[in-house]
Amino acid sequence: MKRWLYPFLAAASLLLSGCASVIESNVTSFHAWPPQAAGRAYVFAPTPDQQNNLEYDNYTGLIRQELQVLGFTEAQDRQAAQLSVNVSYGMSTEQVVVTRPAYDPFFYGPPPGWGRFGPHPYGFYGPYGPYGPFYDPFWNGGPMQTTSYPVFLRRLQIGISSVADGKKLFDVVVDSDGNRAGLSAAMPYMVRAAFSGFPGPSGVTRHISMKVGKNGQPAD
Repeated sequence: MKRWLYPFLAAASLLLSGCASVIESNVTSFHAWPPQAAGRAYVFAPTPDQQNNLEYDNYTGLIRQELQVLGFTEAQDRQAAQLSVNVSYGMSTEQVVVTRPAYDPFFYGPPPGWGRFGPHPYGFYGPYGPYGPFYDPFWNGGPMQTTSYPVFLRRLQIGISSVADGKKLFDVVVDSDGNRAGLSAAMPYMVRAAFSGFPGPSGVTRHISMKVGKNGQPAD
């Protein structure tokens, strides 16, 4: 298991589903952002695999919108740009195993109110039995059941470098998870989170929640 996946398995996942009201992401950025870089022209620098790639074009379109809001302009070619933007993204799957008490009435005996010698308010075993107010299945060693389900872990990385000397000025990583195998549905929220408070605190992981809009875009 990759090291960066552990925080998601340790925390409760907010699942990306039709009933979800927010999308949550962990955002970590490192930067040495010079004040004079504001408003400069940029150009995307796709890898060979990203060239003529419709998925890449879709995601860079989302990034383009955020950069425009921040006052940057897109150059026609690399010669006219001061900044170079590279993008990487991906998704992996992890199986989460949850163990919880298996409440089996046939194992524990009759339900509350019934007993061999008349009614019992807490069932056959009294107040410390499985139907009593002091019952703890983990302490008493009751039967357990294990359930396994997939969690889809998504990652977006955006880097901004100086074209003149190749120096990295800004690098951000956004991690999000959900129960549906769809990176594109989560990407508008992850891109918005990547530029939230740009350039943001360097070397600090922030937890960002965004409301789900009816059009599939982050709600303002």
